[in-house]
Amino acid sequence: MPADSADEQLLHRALELAREGLGLASPNPYVGAVITDREGNVVGTGTYTYSGVKHAEILALESAGNKAGGGTLYINLEPHAHQGRTAPCTDALIAAGIHRVVASMPDPNPKVSGQGFDQLRSAGIQVEVGPLRDEARRLNEAFARYIRYGTPFVTLKAAMTLDGKIAPPPSDVLERHEGIPPGGWVTSETARAHVQELRHQNDALMVGAGTIVSDNPLLTDRSGRPRRRPLLRVILDSRLRLPLESRLVQGAAAAQKNDVLVFCTTADEQKKAQLEELGIRIETVAAGEPDGRPDLPGILRRLGQLEITSVLIEGGATVNWAALASGVVDKVFLYYAPKILAGSGSIPFAAGPGFLQMCHAAKVNNIQLHRFGEDFAVEGYLRDPYAE
Repeated sequence: MPADSADEQLLHRALELAREGLGLASPNPYVGAVITDREGNVVGTGTYTYSGVKHAEILALESAGNKAGGGTLYINLEPHAHQGRTAPCTDALIAAGIHRVVASMPDPNPKVSGQGFDQLRSAGIQVEVGPLRDEARRLNEAFARYIRYGTPFVTLKAAMTLDGKIAPPPSDVLERHEGIPPGGWVTSETARAHVQELRHQNDALMVGAGTIVSDNPLLTDRSGRPRRRPLLRVILDSRLRLPLESRLVQGAAAAQKNDVLVFCTTADEQKKAQLEELGIRIETVAAGEPDGRPDLPGILRRLGQLEITSVLIEGGATVNWAALASGVVDKVFLYYAPKILAGSGSIPFAAGPGFLQMCHAAKVNNIQLHRFGEDFAVEGYLRDPYAE
């Protein structure tokens, strides 16, 4: 077997280990490590989790023991050479006698990028960088955005018909059920199950108050996978309309996790006091221009201060347009069902003035298509989190 083929197989294993940290590593990156002995046999593995403190390469060294001497480390991200919550991993790798390091990508933090590789090479360790680079970059795209710019990586998610409608026309005669959108679900159960995976991969979920009023959702992570910290549910509510009796508010009051954060521009003091008594966090922010709604770039800067590295927007048409118009969206994940609603009263994916010329339209790059039974999804990027 060619050496590069064996290297890629072991890096795939390192990436699988890194993914085991989803929901458990933020605000730090996802890292997995594999160590082989001189003969190429796997002798140690490790997955980084924030609460576990020890980095993946240290865990792999500990499981390998003295078999690591003369061996190779396979890792999806550059080993760190600086003092942080832990001592430099490069020192431990050198001390253990690691002969070779194969890494998918440098650290995206410009303050330390390349330092780990330089230190390893100075110690006589062979370093190879680049295999499975694109896969590794996608895995840690949220960390890259956060560590470089101090703001979360934003994914705009929506489910719609083939003609771009997210809901039928509003009607008072529609049958309503708790937690189900008026008019029923757009996509299949398979696609909706995948949405839970997206929620699990993100630190925060953002919606507008209109979604709470119309759909009465819980907005929870129902993936069944463990999380280090609860999914932060962020509500954009310019006039503090959030109903006290909503399932979101009542569920937050019962759980007492302080995992609902409302951003408003004006607030009735009595209503604010009632919500805070129920465990809802409320922050007043400046109004954005020109419609007086909360300032999205400012809100994202605030979420970055709270160590939120990734946000999934599941808004309605108004929030979707506001996110696109403000330029905060990094990626879209758009689900399509094989249905056509038509009609001028049906609700579009984004409601607002729109981009007035085709040359100004939001351009989606690096498209990937996904199938979920009869439904499909388009995943693509509006901006590169690694760009300067």
